[in-house]
Amino acid sequence: MTVERTVQLHFGDTARAAGTHTNLSAVRSDGPVLWVAGDETATIERLVADDPREPAGFGGHTTFRLADLVDLPGSADDEEEADIEGLARNGPFLWAVGSHSLRRRKVKEKHDDERALRRLARVSGQPNRQVLLRIPVQDVHGLPTPVAEGAAVFGAAGPDLRDLLADDELLAPFLPIPGKDNGLDVEGIAVAGPRVFLGLRGPVLRGWAVVLQVQPEPDEDAPGRLRLRSFADGRPYRTFVLRMRGLGVRDLCPHGDDLLVLAGPTMDLDGPVHLYRWHGALAGDPPRVVRGERLTRELDLPHGEGDDHAEGIGLVGPPADPRLLVVYDSPAPGRLSPDGAVTADVVRLPERAPA
Repeated sequence: MTVERTVQLHFGDTARAAGTHTNLSAVRSDGPVLWVAGDETATIERLVADDPREPAGFGGHTTFRLADLVDLPGSADDEEEADIEGLARNGPFLWAVGSHSLRRRKVKEKHDDERALRRLARVSGQPNRQVLLRIPVQDVHGLPTPVAEGAAVFGAAGPDLRDLLADDELLAPFLPIPGKDNGLDVEGIAVAGPRVFLGLRGPVLRGWAVVLQVQPEPDEDAPGRLRLRSFADGRPYRTFVLRMRGLGVRDLCPHGDDLLVLAGPTMDLDGPVHLYRWHGALAGDPPRVVRGERLTRELDLPHGEGDDHAEGIGLVGPPADPRLLVVYDSPAPGRLSPDGAVTADVVRLPERAPA
């Protein structure tokens, strides 16, 4: 992979203090702006392009608190993260999804052996991670802006996604396992009409990654909530498995009728990191076992040692010839500038074969 150019993402003081710029987990372009999210807060960030045609940077940073837009299942203060791992833009809505994962405590160098083992034994979850959000976007002073009126959430009350998967023959055994241990971990979202695709970093099943498809719709009996419409088999979700050489899904991005799939390790590893193209994923009713010519490896993406973990992808530039924008969690020191900006990469996509 060759980086065609880079862009600078400039964040405000509050976001930098929260570490958002060094914990980027999702990105999506929307006309003159980028929507981005970090996995350590309960916010969505908006950045404005310095040149809509070919931006060299994005600034004019604005933070939108999720608690100001929807009713969250957990604490509404800024102490409890929502671990937003995916963003999507479709029609009049911005979508966001939490990881839905459990977490295991980290061991630090200062911890002695006994304390290290105690921390590794502790597994916990956070209610705000268990949400799927649909937020209306309106033009305010020339910029797309999320608004609370008409916003809705799935997972804040009643069954959430983890509850629905409790009897699933493939995924139920992984629900008690933390995300970074190959447990359930949602890390990508793509939306096409009524269909919402959720890419799972974990579990990876004997080398096969998993993508779920759901059909959220407003709950007529509970404004502000979403419910999942059932498929023909009576289930509220469909399951797809993708053969990606043992890697899980780190992000999803629509490109025409295809889905671009950012693939990386499910465990705490640096790489490898690849970009796959799931051909025809958004057209009609695709097969649920995705392999062979339906899933092609397009790019090998860079990664560091302990840093530069590609976490989010989006498309920028002209629709007829877009470029891939890649943002990184734990960016290497060289990606950080003294004024608080962080560098993202812009990559040319391989040409698609004629249909």
